[in-house]
Amino acid sequence: MSSIPVKQFEEHNIAVLASSGFSVLLMQKQEVEGQDTASEEGRRHSKRRILILDDEPDITFAFEKVLRDHGFEQVDTANEPLEALKNFKASSYDLLVIDIVMPQIDGFGFYEEIRKIDPKVKVCFITAFEVNYQALRAVFPAAATTDDIGCFIRKPIDPDELIRHIEAELN
Repeated sequence: MSSIPVKQFEEHNIAVLASSGFSVLLMQKQEVEGQDTASEEGRRHSKRRILILDDEPDITFAFEKVLRDHGFEQVDTANEPLEALKNFKASSYDLLVIDIVMPQIDGFGFYEEIRKIDPKVKVCFITAFEVNYQALRAVFPAAATTDDIGCFIRKPIDPDELIRHIEAELN
């Protein structure tokens, strides 16, 4: 009797409390017999440093888990935008993933302040809400829609889609 190699999956459903209710993220860690795909991705992403800023700790936890499972080793999270801004240093990160709707300072205001410190850092915006295009135009005068921004992520997001956005922005 012969056996057929089968890919084994470790699957997690995480319900993440978001401003618009619960978002469910399906997280899979895939291992192929004799080959660990996470280690291949890890070699490719290990030197990239990412900061995830969202006022909801469950969101930052879920995003960090997805990124780490896909080989991003240097992932920091923050839930207090003013504290993150106070501690931000130029050239500390390759990419910032910033929620738009936060208390104290919104994501666009945070972005404007960060640009004064580090004009080269790449940014992805995330939100579960409709975009306020007036605020968007104030930050990106040439943008007519969210498609005109390099990286704009809508919650809830599929983990594979999140990784595609992050990789596209970093490349």
